[in-house]
Amino acid sequence: MRNSPFKWLILLAVTLIWCGVNYFGLLEFIEEETVDWRFQYRGELPGQGKIFYLDVDAKSIADIGNLAWDRAYYVDVCEAALKEGGASAIGIDYVFSDRGMPEIADRERFQKGTLRMAGLLFSEPPPPVVLAAGYASSHDRDINGLPIVREMPRVLDSSSKAQPPELPQIRVRNRIYTPPHVGLIDTIDGAMNRVPLFAPDEHRTWYHMSVELARLAWKLPQKGVRVHANRLEFVRADGVVLASVPLLDGQDVEVNWSTRWDSPQNARASFSDALAAAGMLKSEKAEEREAAMKLFERMRDSIVLIGPVDPLLQDRAPTRLDALPVPRVGLIGTLIRQFQSGAYVRRVPAWAQWMLIIGLTAGVCGLQLANLRGRWGVAAKAGAAALVVAYVWCVFFVFLRYNLILPLVIPLFSAFTTSFALTALLLVVAERMRSRITSFFGTYVSPALVQRMIESGDEPQLGGVEVPITAYFSDIQNFTMVAESLSPTRLVEFMNDYLSSATDVITDQEGTLDKYMGDAVVAMFGAPVANVDHALRACVATQLVHAKNMEIRERWPEIVQKMPVRSQIGLSTGKATVGNIGSRTRFDYTMMGDTVNIAARLENAARVYGVQTLVSGETREGAEKYGNQCVFRNLGKIVVKGRQHPVDIHEIMGLRDRLPAAALECKRVFEEGLEKFFARDWAGAAELFAQSAKLEWYPVIVPGQRTPSEVFLDRCEALKKNPPSGDWTGVYVMETK
Repeated sequence: MRNSPFKWLILLAVTLIWCGVNYFGLLEFIEEETVDWRFQYRGELPGQGKIFYLDVDAKSIADIGNLAWDRAYYVDVCEAALKEGGASAIGIDYVFSDRGMPEIADRERFQKGTLRMAGLLFSEPPPPVVLAAGYASSHDRDINGLPIVREMPRVLDSSSKAQPPELPQIRVRNRIYTPPHVGLIDTIDGAMNRVPLFAPDEHRTWYHMSVELARLAWKLPQKGVRVHANRLEFVRADGVVLASVPLLDGQDVEVNWSTRWDSPQNARASFSDALAAAGMLKSEKAEEREAAMKLFERMRDSIVLIGPVDPLLQDRAPTRLDALPVPRVGLIGTLIRQFQSGAYVRRVPAWAQWMLIIGLTAGVCGLQLANLRGRWGVAAKAGAAALVVAYVWCVFFVFLRYNLILPLVIPLFSAFTTSFALTALLLVVAERMRSRITSFFGTYVSPALVQRMIESGDEPQLGGVEVPITAYFSDIQNFTMVAESLSPTRLVEFMNDYLSSATDVITDQEGTLDKYMGDAVVAMFGAPVANVDHALRACVATQLVHAKNMEIRERWPEIVQKMPVRSQIGLSTGKATVGNIGSRTRFDYTMMGDTVNIAARLENAARVYGVQTLVSGETREGAEKYGNQCVFRNLGKIVVKGRQHPVDIHEIMGLRDRLPAAALECKRVFEEGLEKFFARDWAGAAELFAQSAKLEWYPVIVPGQRTPSEVFLDRCEALKKNPPSGDWTGVYVMETK
């Protein structure tokens, strides 16, 4: 399944499901929680606009009395704040209506206060005082006593009704007037994270109180606020845009909470203190007037917001920066600061969200499922985890630096679930592959090699590849005589013992059993899983097989009496075609090529030279490159049957730590004789071969078997009698296979 597109189709399908979840907002409530984390990580924004809060708090209620208050109190405070304090605008976060007047109120006094408010609000020019209106107080009754339900008009909802909000009522001589400056105080679903900045009805557009206060503070006329499809602009008469507010759904703004409610940036005073200070401004005592002025001087060039803050008034809600509910009047101040600073919260469009979901999922899954082994595999898995951490860091960093909200929940869920789904699927597939490979290769390769094949993810397939290997051929010398000495049953037992011992050695050295052919064992080193030291492993295996034969001889004395058990082995190193060869329904893992043929010929040539193991020059070179465990003896060159080019041949005399000193001396003397032999010094060579013949050492001697020293001694005698021609190279040509 490593190269199958199936797993990528699964990745795409799961990812598209999560894109759908994102599109329909099914996990939006969790995403919004993470947005709160981003605000809390960022903290407050310094240097925001000047806002001054006059709190209708517990102290004010204790000093003045329960609401609703005489409207003249608001007039006194507003006049002092505008004239003496130099406030740029004032917002009163109350919907003044006749329904707000308590039954026990002094109506005559209340009416006088209303007239004073009318005198303030309707003076020319109208002062920058904004009263609240809203759709939240939605229940009202018509002249017939039937309920009236107000709903916020939505510009993108064709079924939404264009109706006015509940407006402040200023009753003068039994007529109700709407003040010049009115601002909405509604939010979406009662929360304080998203606010509609305007609401159109049949006759006019009503703007949020924050918009109206910002407009008045900038001294803009009503037409100075312009609404476009995706933004709301504050524009001066000369065309200069003072602020461009991005709109969501053509109507809303996302609140960028810049301060906590109790932040030192939020200047404030109790409303009752401001009311008392307004009275003290008329005092005959200079110190009282001076104390009052200090309070109002704090409001200079500020937008003053008057609103309820006492918890008993139940006009509170949590914010992105305040976990506990805080007064809603703070929302108006936050929006004004947002307009003044231009620090707006933005979200990436839907197509970009999908790209982030798909990109993170593909990146995490690609790294986690990368077909890498060893430290690179661990690095890939660590890279997948690092990519997730990097994305989370990027989400918080981008918000910190650019006030941009990237999706967090859906990309992470998509990456995790897709990765887990594919991992689970691959575990199932891997288990099936494990069973298949184990059943296919488990009988002729080591368990460790099977495990490496499973980890590689390659399933056995019909066909082969050309790879460097060391081919291994062996059989039992004079096996016919061995077979004749045993009954059929005992012969089977002996062969099982012999083949099991040889196979165990081969697999322990990470070789692969190719086949059994009677008493012959055919194997390869370096495939199906590559080993750079396959030549060395094959050479060591030959010597361990010979050592195992010593143990077999002890277990089978009836054979040893007639013919000692001795293997002859040929090795050849080079490229060969290795793979599953056969029909589409039945095939075997085997090897083919010139390297294989040479190994088979060297196995037969070992008998000619009287050695137990004969290897090619490439095999010796490959073995000595990775270790010196084996002792090699050069035996010259031969041309094997079926080939024209000579092959360097070498005997493995044994493992270095097991050879007696005489064998090493034999090697030295023999190779000196070989040099004289190729130099055509037949007499000198014969003398040295005669010396080395006395030092030849083999654990098992087969009757009639000559040693390499004896073979070359005979050749010297023959060449003395019949000297070769001038083009003689010393290459021996094999006449048989």
